[in-house]
Amino acid sequence: MDTTNLPLIPLSITLIAIITALLIYLRRRPRLPPGPPPRPVVGNLYDIKPVRFRCFSEWAGTYGPIMSVWFGTTLNVVVSSSELAKEVLKDNDQQLADRPRSRSAARFSRDGKDLIWADYGPHYVTVRKVCNLELFAPKRLEALRPIREDEVTAMVESIFRECTLPEKQGKSLVVKDHLAGVAFNNITRLAFGKRFMNSAGVMDEQGVEFKAIVQNGLKLGASLSLGEYVPWLRWMFPLNEGAIAKHGARRDRLTKTIMAEHTRARAQSGAKQHFVDALLTLQSKYDLSEDTIIGLLWDMITAGMDTTVITVEWAMAELVKHPRVQQKAQEELDRVVGRDRIITEADFANLPYLNCLVKEALRLHPPTPLMLPHKANTNVKLAGYDIPKGSNVHVNVWAIARDPQVWKEPLEFRPERFQEEDIDIKGHDFRVLPFGAGRRVCPGAQLGIYLVESMLGHLLHQFKWDLPEGMKPEDVDMTENPGMVTFMHTPLQAVATPRLDCVDLYKRVPVEM
Repeated sequence: MDTTNLPLIPLSITLIAIITALLIYLRRRPRLPPGPPPRPVVGNLYDIKPVRFRCFSEWAGTYGPIMSVWFGTTLNVVVSSSELAKEVLKDNDQQLADRPRSRSAARFSRDGKDLIWADYGPHYVTVRKVCNLELFAPKRLEALRPIREDEVTAMVESIFRECTLPEKQGKSLVVKDHLAGVAFNNITRLAFGKRFMNSAGVMDEQGVEFKAIVQNGLKLGASLSLGEYVPWLRWMFPLNEGAIAKHGARRDRLTKTIMAEHTRARAQSGAKQHFVDALLTLQSKYDLSEDTIIGLLWDMITAGMDTTVITVEWAMAELVKHPRVQQKAQEELDRVVGRDRIITEADFANLPYLNCLVKEALRLHPPTPLMLPHKANTNVKLAGYDIPKGSNVHVNVWAIARDPQVWKEPLEFRPERFQEEDIDIKGHDFRVLPFGAGRRVCPGAQLGIYLVESMLGHLLHQFKWDLPEGMKPEDVDMTENPGMVTFMHTPLQAVATPRLDCVDLYKRVPVEM
């Protein structure tokens, strides 16, 4: 018997086993979307440009409308088409309804005891029900209308006071400064029933504390280290637990003080409509913990304060660049409202062009251009690619709203497009998604639209807006600041000229609620 080749038999068997195992591995390995090549450990973190949604839009031109981007060792899938947005937010909505939480977000939200950072499950369903049926129900929004209108008239009064000063006539003002005041007072009065800032812009003691808490929370939440994206490096990048605990205690102390004030006031004078009163009244009905009530109140503040300012400032920037659109909106306001009274929310139904203007501003300049990320709670397929459980999914609504395959002249500010076609912006049409869609759609979308429409309506009805002398439309800086929301990189400056003859129409008549 020839034994010359006997040693080759085990080697052949081993080689066959290795090849078989490799084929099985390759067959079972997830087929991930294409994307820029990641670096070891850090992934694509150091390749991403500061304004992420623009960077991802550029990369989509190379890798396609679905791509893999690695934040350290965490897979992030970015989609940039309306068809894929529908797959994420409707077809696979439940599988992608969880929320990734940074370590600081987990601490602030008490591990998702609020709404924004909660994973999808019984808690989320309950809190969402509270928002839909109680907090943002049409009846409650209507009851709170006097507060919204009161604060917008306060904004008008402050602009009128500044632009009619002898030394200020014909001079530009910083639009954002006036928008921020109305947004601040609006959200604090709606949520807490408190007007921390007086008509001169001076805050009381609680207001100073409130603003400091907001600013400190943004600072702590924005300070993300490499440890957030590479879990096994977290020992090198520990959280500042002391600062986070101190912030949480400070926030809770102020909130509980206000809650106690409202409890005493309700005992004396009956039910109120503010969100804090509603939540305290509904606490036992929905079995809401104190952490959930506090979390919901601060969700409203963080989600509602900046987004309104952002949308209105971008809209005003487009209006000073496009006098034709401004004039058309003002002609509609003069025709419907006239010049002997001021606009109210009751007029909105008769101002279709103003409504289209708001939609166009939200299309071109969505306040949260990447939305908040979704997290896969199971393995799922998108566009034929495998999305493993635990992956994060981002919808680039900024890119979708500028897609030339979907929109005619997508970069043009043209409100008429919404007259030519009835397009929903509250989550039913995946071409324009300023409020998201599906299970995670913003429950306060209608409130946000009311605020933006009211602010823009007053600004256009009561003032004419022009660029500063010598400035051309193309000189307006239309770039964005880096961050989760899209503030203008250079705050808009414009010249306001009163349009109405009666000075009394520029005076605020305070409403107490």
